[in-house]
Amino acid sequence: MFAALCLAATAAGADEAPPVWAYPIAPQDYVPPKDDGTVRQVPGSIRGYTLTEIRDLFVARDWFPQAHPPMPPVVAEGRKPNLRPCGVCHRPEGVGGPENASLAGLPAAYMLRQIDDFRSGARSTGVKERAHVFRMITGLKELTDDEIRQAVAYYASQPLPARIRVVETDSVPASYVPSWYYTPRKGGGSEPLAGRIIEMPDDEENFINRDSRVTFTAYVPVGSLALGGTIAREGSPDRIVACIACHGERLEGVADIPPLAGRSPSYIVRQLYEFKHGLRGGSMAEPMKENAARMTVPEMVALAAYAASLTP
Repeated sequence: MFAALCLAATAAGADEAPPVWAYPIAPQDYVPPKDDGTVRQVPGSIRGYTLTEIRDLFVARDWFPQAHPPMPPVVAEGRKPNLRPCGVCHRPEGVGGPENASLAGLPAAYMLRQIDDFRSGARSTGVKERAHVFRMITGLKELTDDEIRQAVAYYASQPLPARIRVVETDSVPASYVPSWYYTPRKGGGSEPLAGRIIEMPDDEENFINRDSRVTFTAYVPVGSLALGGTIAREGSPDRIVACIACHGERLEGVADIPPLAGRSPSYIVRQLYEFKHGLRGGSMAEPMKENAARMTVPEMVALAAYAASLTP
């Protein structure tokens, strides 16, 4: 399956394929469990949904409506056939998951730029098989300016909770990809981490339920936090500019430059790779493209691990 991954057409970096572990792909033969009609619940919520309701990609199921302001219509409900609501994938609170971006707490101006870049084609993804990215781009083109402003303002106002535990290790629970994410194999066992980041939900069942309070463990190579901290604070002489120069002392973001602290390390690695290979362009992308172009994948891994280990 992974051998089928291919880099989207681009002249930049055509000789360096994406790190396949950072782009988990739902297997073509994956058959989701059947809905037996059970009303599912998650800890701390009085609401209940069936699996069919949870899988309805045109309604964002909201387990904790009391925890956030009312969702704008475009966050809560989509329009068939192409426009899915933001809250289905990014969750009503904007926390997202390893498979996508955490929107909570991102600067509104930054999110507006990214939407413009997706719609114009300046931003894409390095792996064509990640079909959900292209579905999102199609949906973004159907949004009105007012819907975009409402969604962006809503997510910018939401706090991002600390929900990622970063663990340095040489080995990781043996895992597989059932659908866009990693989870331990049923038979147990372990496997070498081998330079990867493997990020898994701590409660797979409630992750499937789209519970926004699910936490994650990110397994990273030994030494990642020290190396990543050095890159973030000091950079590398004549090669990499220190991340704190733009993203803030604790990578908390500055003005319309996004925060990195406490965000998915898998997602961060994907973005660094895509900056390096010309798949993220648009307004204000040039400094990141230049910096990422000088980074090796192990350096990307270390920086992403360090950023994820910080408190949002």
